[in-house]
Amino acid sequence: MKSVIDLLVDRLDGLMPRHAIVLGSGLGSLVSAIENPVRVSYSELPGFPASGVTGHAGELVAGRLGRYPVIMLSGRAHYYEHGDASAMRFPIEVLHGIGVQSLILTNSAGSLREDMPPGSVMQISDHINYSGMNPLIGESGDRRFVGMTTAYDADLALAIRNAAIRTTTPLYSGVYMWFSGPSFETPAEIRMARLLGADAVGMSTVPEVILARYVGLKVAACSVITNFGAGMTGLEQSHDETKEMAPKGGERLAAILRDMFNHETLA
Repeated sequence: MKSVIDLLVDRLDGLMPRHAIVLGSGLGSLVSAIENPVRVSYSELPGFPASGVTGHAGELVAGRLGRYPVIMLSGRAHYYEHGDASAMRFPIEVLHGIGVQSLILTNSAGSLREDMPPGSVMQISDHINYSGMNPLIGESGDRRFVGMTTAYDADLALAIRNAAIRTTTPLYSGVYMWFSGPSFETPAEIRMARLLGADAVGMSTVPEVILARYVGLKVAACSVITNFGAGMTGLEQSHDETKEMAPKGGERLAAILRDMFNHETLA
C-alpha cells in the first residue's frame, strides 16, 4: 500500500484532499467541475480493482471542487463482479492513508416509493445489509466489531440537505437495502423490502460504508433513482434503463454536491 500512497502523493504535487467522493452511474459530469484535475487510471494503481460495468470510468480524479481539494473515484468494483464484499477495501484504505477524512458515496438505485420517481435523489439515512455479506469477514481483532448506529455522519448529512435547499433541488431521505446482484430483484423481494422498511434497493455502497467506518472515515451517501422496483410498474427492468436515467438524477445530485463544496464549512 505504501508504494501506491507514495505514487499518489507524488502525483497530487502538494494537493492534500480531506474529502473523497465515489461516483456511481450518472455522476461522471461532476468530474468536469474539478479545477486543474489530476487524472490517474486505476490501471496505474496496483491493487485498485478494475470495474467491468459500463458507465464506470475506472479512474481517480483529484483537484479543487469549490473551496476544497477533493479526490473522486470515478467507478467502483461491485460484489457481483468478484464475489468479494471487500473489493473496495484497498482504495478506501489508500484514501485514508493519504489523509482523507470523509467519504461521500453515490450510487444508482431502484425506488420502492411511488412518490420517489426515477430521476430523484435520495439521501441515505440508514441501510439494511440484506445480502448477508460483510467486507470484514475474516478480519481478526476487536476492531472488526464496527459500530453502525451512526454510520452516516450527521454533519455531512446536514451539509447535503443545506445544499439541496439552496439549489432548490428536491431531496428525499430513506433507507437503502443492499442486494448482491447482478440480477435485479423479484416482485416478491421488492414487497419484502418494503415491509422491512427499505425505501430503495441497490447493488453497492453498503460494504464501502462498513469499510470506511472501519478505517475511521466519516460517511455520507446518496442514491440516484433510476427505476421503480420490480412489480411496481409491470415493466421488466434492465441495465439500459439504469444508464438512461442515471444522468438525469445525476445532474441533480451533482448540483447539490457542487453547492455543498462551494458554501458549506466542512471539517
